[in-house]
Amino acid sequence: MGKVEINKTALDFELEDYQGKSFKLSDFKGEKNVLLVLNRGFM
Repeated sequence: MGKVEINKTALDFELEDYQGKSFKLSDFKGEKNVLLVLNRGFM
């Protein structure tokens, strides 16, 4: 994995939310802030 650089465009990726709905980072283009919380889950 490469380093994150300030003022560089993030690579686009696709994930599913907790309800199984798929979304891409690019879906939020133009928004001021995007916060991602990646949980490892519980057993």
